[in-house]
Amino acid sequence: MTTGKGNDALPAQGEDFASAWQNMRADDAIQYAEVAMPERAPPPDWWVRFMAWLAELLSPVGAFFVTIWPVLSWVLGVGGIALLAYLIFRTFGPDLLAKRNRPEKSEEWTPDQQEALALLEEADRLAAAGQYDEATHLLLKRSVGQIAQARPDLVEPSSTARELSAEPRLPEGARAAFAVIAGRVERSLFALTALSATDWQAARDAYADFALAQNALGNKAVTA
Repeated sequence: MTTGKGNDALPAQGEDFASAWQNMRADDAIQYAEVAMPERAPPPDWWVRFMAWLAELLSPVGAFFVTIWPVLSWVLGVGGIALLAYLIFRTFGPDLLAKRNRPEKSEEWTPDQQEALALLEEADRLAAAGQYDEATHLLLKRSVGQIAQARPDLVEPSSTARELSAEPRLPEGARAAFAVIAGRVERSLFALTALSATDWQAARDAYADFALAQNALGNKAVTA
């Protein structure tokens, strides 16, 4: 009995669906008809001729790129790697270079005592004759030679006295003495100002204090 009633209900549901479908199709607010698309006007002849000319013009270029593509792909790959390396260097390179170029710790150093005494004796003879410029210049030249002998990595043919007097890898005493001597020589050579006995004495004392003072302290320590 239950099955019969269920089968009797199916036609009624189908009729309801068909009726609803017909009602929806009859609704003028819903468009079901195909929309006629307007035909697109063909492009003008000049445009067709231009595109044909452009294709003919660029076809060798396209063929060329197709031919060299195996090589071009390698070039682009290498260029990309080079660009990446450049970006990495720009990011990390300055810090690495700054660390590499950081001045080394200065090493304590003084000229040989006998050599220093001989230099002072020779310069004193010039000063005794009133040649203060020559005596001071002699101290400068010999000082550069002594530095070059002890630290050849610091002195180059283009090095100037002013650069050496500011060289952080030289001991502080050497830089101070060299600055005093170099300042007098620069005034003598470039300002064309004759040095006085006071200038000579300042340069001599600066060299002697540096070259002989530490040696004297070392000799006292050994004697003690």
